[in-house]
Amino acid sequence: MGLLENKVAIITGAGRGIGKATAHQYSQEGATVIIAEFDEHSGQETANSIGGHFFKADISSQKSVTSLFEYVKTKFNRLNILVNNAGILNDSTLKKMESDQFDSVMNVNLRGTYLCGKAAANIMIEQKSGVILNAASVVAHNGNFGQTNYVASKTGVIGMTKVWARELGKDGIRVNAIAPGFIQTDMTANMPGKIIQMMGDKVPLRRWGKPEEVANAYTFLASNNASYITGTVLNVDGGVVV
Repeated sequence: MGLLENKVAIITGAGRGIGKATAHQYSQEGATVIIAEFDEHSGQETANSIGGHFFKADISSQKSVTSLFEYVKTKFNRLNILVNNAGILNDSTLKKMESDQFDSVMNVNLRGTYLCGKAAANIMIEQKSGVILNAASVVAHNGNFGQTNYVASKTGVIGMTKVWARELGKDGIRVNAIAPGFIQTDMTANMPGKIIQMMGDKVPLRRWGKPEEVANAYTFLASNNASYITGTVLNVDGGVVV
């Protein structure tokens, strides 16, 4: 019997990278997985590969999020797990950053997490149970050059995680965040080799992480093995913030 047997899970941004790896693990552990993805091609591909369900969603849109959660509640009559994984980058130094660059990242990474978290909580409060897992980042701890918008969004995600854990605990809902470090994904694949090597050398384990290693943490925190863990931020970073 899998760790997530008979659970219904929504994973946002699961068309690639960490979200895709998490979808595969959840499916292997017995969960029914809904892939909520803006990119129809990658989202449908992930859903097909695990026998899951695809829903095209723009998590920055209230209307789109409402449709997603209404679909899940109507089709499955419950929601056990939400993984707020979707996120984007639009890097620039403060001096050069335009307001639309700032807004685009905040709208997806922070507003999207809020919209999905609220919609999930409304279902889970009725059930008196559920797990919400949010994607933070190690850069939220110490900042990162050229990422005013991204760091602000991920710091906000950590704050919301702690607030929700306090507010929703009485309803049997656990809320945690995962802060990945340098992870090998599609977004990092095109970085120059020298940069990849330099960044890897900063990690005590002397390597980048794999999406599956972050997915391991998402699986643990969603399972009953983490039944007394809430309000935490788990770094999956090879020790880079030590």
